Amino acid sequence: MKTVNNVEKGKMERKSKRGVLGNLIYYKEYYIMLIPGLLFFLVFCYGPMYGLIIAFQDYYPLKGVSGSAFVGLKHFKALFSDPFFLSVLKNTIIISLYKLLICFPAPIILCLALNEIKSMRFKKVAQSISYLPHFISWVVVSGIIIEFLSPSRGPINILLQNMGFDPVFFVAEPKCFRGVLVLSDLWKSIGWGSIVYLAAVTSVDPTLYEAAEMDGAGRIKKIIHVTLPALAPIITVMFIMESGKILNDSFEQVYNFLTPSTYAVGDVISTFVYRMGIQKMQYSFTTAVDLFKNGISFMLVILTNYIARRTNDYALW
Repeated sequence: MKTVNNVEKGKMERKSKRGVLGNLIYYKEYYIMLIPGLLFFLVFCYGPMYGLIIAFQDYYPLKGVSGSAFVGLKHFKALFSDPFFLSVLKNTIIISLYKLLICFPAPIILCLALNEIKSMRFKKVAQSISYLPHFISWVVVSGIIIEFLSPSRGPINILLQNMGFDPVFFVAEPKCFRGVLVLSDLWKSIGWGSIVYLAAVTSVDPTLYEAAEMDGAGRIKKIIHVTLPALAPIITVMFIMESGKILNDSFEQVYNFLTPSTYAVGDVISTFVYRMGIQKMQYSFTTAVDLFKNGISFMLVILTNYIARRTNDYALW
């Protein structure tokens, strides 16, 4: 152990002596490999942020950013006085909280269930089936679910009619619409979301399970006292990241399910931005909406990370 520690100490000393420029030259191959990723973020993520300035302008495409008049917080004032925006903000928060409550713990539960399966063949088949919906587009998924819930042909409504109930058009029923969004998102994301947790479970030392079994622990106790503590760091990090998505709804999902009868409960920020920005060409107004949304998301991540750091040892920073 002393030899290993001395080797590591020598490496750290040589690294500190080289300095920043020396390390750049020494590890040049690794930094060269980073260039494509950095270029992607610079071109497609940070470069377009220049366009945020139009949230403070009366932007006209023919005049461009430099030629459009500066109006300060005019569009933000219009944003908070718009009754339609307050409605879509409420819908977005409610739907996102439902998804966070149901769809966030579901991959963890699936991971724990798959981890307890002894048959590797059955385990691989179950994983493949649960992953499959992630690779299907929302256009196809929405078509499948709408057909499945059809009041005339859907098996759910056929079963309800056989039981003596009236058919229900779930997708067009305001009381059921949010449930359709949450459950369809759960079906599409649960398998893919469990991958991260399954990777963390594989790193658990098997001797911990053996020790727990020798102490008389059953499956449930081993999950509570061994598996879940091992998953705690990744669960905390994933929760912090998910908290920043509360205002980031899925446009593809909602747009493909939304009908005029469900606008009151299903119209969200992304569909509102689509109508106002693409259809009505109010570019400055919709940029103000997105800037407000991303500002709130950033603050939620900061707040959640602060709470995580104060309550346990796991956080993003």
